[in-house]
Amino acid sequence: MLRIRNPKDFWAGAVYTLFGLAAVVIGSGYSFGTGTRMGPGYFPTVLGSLLTAFGLLAIGRSFLRDGGPVGAIAWKPLLLVVGSTIAFGLLLNRAGLAIALLALILVSALASQHFRFGWRASLALAGLIAFCVIVFVKLLGVPLPLVGTWFEM
Repeated sequence: MLRIRNPKDFWAGAVYTLFGLAAVVIGSGYSFGTGTRMGPGYFPTVLGSLLTAFGLLAIGRSFLRDGGPVGAIAWKPLLLVVGSTIAFGLLLNRAGLAIALLALILVSALASQHFRFGWRASLALAGLIAFCVIVFVKLLGVPLPLVGTWFEM
């Protein structure tokens, strides 16, 4: 009988596989399109399939390699990352993309024990926000509000 030698890999693989399969199922409800003319189901299906494959590889590896036990759930980082994502969604239309990204990045960064807010972090933060605005709004034309309803005159 096979024995799980690395519970971390097993459970990580199980979660990846579950999310990957969910993405494939959701994506199958949309038209797939082609590689040159992608439909709305293309990315969820392709990325979900890749995530499922990585999950199955991790599960397979869990039977072959030794590893440590699964540790306790780190609730603070988990809640900070999930909370920052929710804050982004709530702030996007009200405060605009730049402020929503600012909240997302800063609150997510607090999840790390190693994060220190200094000049390097400030520079990286400004650069990432500028990059997102340029790529998504200017180059790709994604209709995201730069200025939210809170700041409209």
